[in-house]
Amino acid sequence: MTIAVFHKLLAIFLTVGLGWVVGRMRWLGGAGGPTDAARVLGNAAFYIFVPALLFRTTVRLDFAAMPWHTLSAFFVPVLVVLVVVYLWQRGSGERHGAAAPSVRAVAGVFGNSVQVGIPVAAALFGEPGLAIHIALVSLHAIVLLTVLTVLAEMDVARARARQEVAPSLARTLASMLRNTIVHPVVLPVIAGMAWNATGLGLHPVVDEVLAGLGSAVVPVCLVLIGITLAAYGLGGRARGAVVISVVKLLVLPALVLAVAHWGFGLEGLPLAVVVMMAALPVGSNALIFAQRYETLEAEATAAIVMSTVAFALTASLWLAVLAALAHATT
Repeated sequence: MTIAVFHKLLAIFLTVGLGWVVGRMRWLGGAGGPTDAARVLGNAAFYIFVPALLFRTTVRLDFAAMPWHTLSAFFVPVLVVLVVVYLWQRGSGERHGAAAPSVRAVAGVFGNSVQVGIPVAAALFGEPGLAIHIALVSLHAIVLLTVLTVLAEMDVARARARQEVAPSLARTLASMLRNTIVHPVVLPVIAGMAWNATGLGLHPVVDEVLAGLGSAVVPVCLVLIGITLAAYGLGGRARGAVVISVVKLLVLPALVLAVAHWGFGLEGLPLAVVVMMAALPVGSNALIFAQRYETLEAEATAAIVMSTVAFALTASLWLAVLAALAHATT
């Protein structure tokens, strides 16, 4: 691990630590202590900052210039793991809320592609590798959060229908469709795609406003992790967090490596970038997603912290595997 990556991880933990102090000291107020503060901050991120980031990212995408073969080599196995974790959790029999399977699925596949991923790509692979990584980042939240939102809203709609005396299929479907589209994740993506298709771009003032709001996602989410940690601690959800961390740090990159190399024929720099993208620790959006559906917030927080700590070891493991594979194929 390079010194630049170590410094980035240290900065992340210091920011999370600041959030923990804020939560413990109750500087953000709230009768419920850090729990209420985390809820307010999470809602601000989910309803203001994340939509601004998603809309601006979607509008600025240049679809013609995207490395679609490399992107497919990454997203196909990631979506497979997403669906497997989701179905596994749906059939597990645990009851943590209708959206719990989607919350665990997002924690198992959504990596910290910006705060950790960009410094890792820049330090390890230079400008050519960073360009591939940025292409992956541009679709990362758009694809994964949209798919998981649809799954979560389907489960929520089914749960509500079961509580009705005489549920109407049409009403259930209409509710699911409305809640899926009019959603802080999906709606900005749809609107961004539509605006992108016009080719008009963004007015400089609008672009600056969106860029400013979007830039708040990283610090707000890191502080939010600290506040949530102050509210719940790491105890009680450690087992689930360990399982999620294993899926994210070991299972997902292993599948991406196998599919990308032997399925899509990637090798060299593109292969290394997609594998290290998959090997990143759990991203802070997992906590925002958990708070949106008010389920497993403590587990998501524990998974983020544990996986980020463990990444120092697992990153070295995957770099060694990639080096051995490159040596074997030369």
